[in-house]
Amino acid sequence: MTEHEHWDIEIKPKTNWFRFNLREVWAYRDLISQFVRRDIVAVYKQTLLGPVWFLIQPILTTVVFTFIFGRIAKLAPGQVPDVLFYMAGIIPWTYFSECLIKTSTTFTGNASIYGKVYFPRLVIPISVVFSSLAKFGVQMILFLGTYLYYVLFMDYQPVANATLFLFPLVILLMGGLGLSLGIFISSLTTKYRDLGFLVAFGVDLLKFASTLVFPFSIIMSQTQKTIIGLNPMTSVIETFRYGFLGEKAAVFSWEALAYSTSFMGIMFVVAVLIFNRVEKSFMDTV
Repeated sequence: MTEHEHWDIEIKPKTNWFRFNLREVWAYRDLISQFVRRDIVAVYKQTLLGPVWFLIQPILTTVVFTFIFGRIAKLAPGQVPDVLFYMAGIIPWTYFSECLIKTSTTFTGNASIYGKVYFPRLVIPISVVFSSLAKFGVQMILFLGTYLYYVLFMDYQPVANATLFLFPLVILLMGGLGLSLGIFISSLTTKYRDLGFLVAFGVDLLKFASTLVFPFSIIMSQTQKTIIGLNPMTSVIETFRYGFLGEKAAVFSWEALAYSTSFMGIMFVVAVLIFNRVEKSFMDTV
């Protein structure tokens, strides 16, 4: 480019692992909104029930968990309604797992788009977080409606507390953990395709290594508490339940929440670094 030429956008090869290009991602925010609209509309456009499917999944899962783990296995705490207890775990977990599973196919699932036009590659996984957030919002309306039903018609005494102010942080952790782990896995699946087959299976196993199906208070062994606590989603679910249902349903810990926040931050940095590295040559391997 001569001194008299000026370009609005100049594309250069990345030579620095620590170049995050967040400013460039922000410049493509309109494209993010288009991908969000595509993810929401395209999936349900030709279905009979449309967005109602957003509600069917948590309802059916809550019914199954309530019957199997609440009524038969007697794992739910008796002081709060079983339906509220399990729904307060299922909805956060669904948002996290959907972000993780969908972003884990970023490279392999969008190779045809990446090969035709340039845009910051992080745009697509970020759009998944926001499209999944819309689904989470609909499911939260279901949870709040169920919560009010038990308060107004089932004589349930609300025990919501001040930790509800941490709700924005809880949402950030759910989406951030799913995004970070998904980007990390997506970067590896360009070379090791087997990981793609293990993601959904691994997420299903991971939920049983959290307090999704049982309260943290019933764990007696310190070793078991440590193992369950290593799952960063454990403190997220516990904080969510504690805020809405109180100490009878969950155990709140600032240390556990700080661990999950630190885990998300470190994993995001590591994932983006590997993502930037793989981005240079992924079209040759996918």
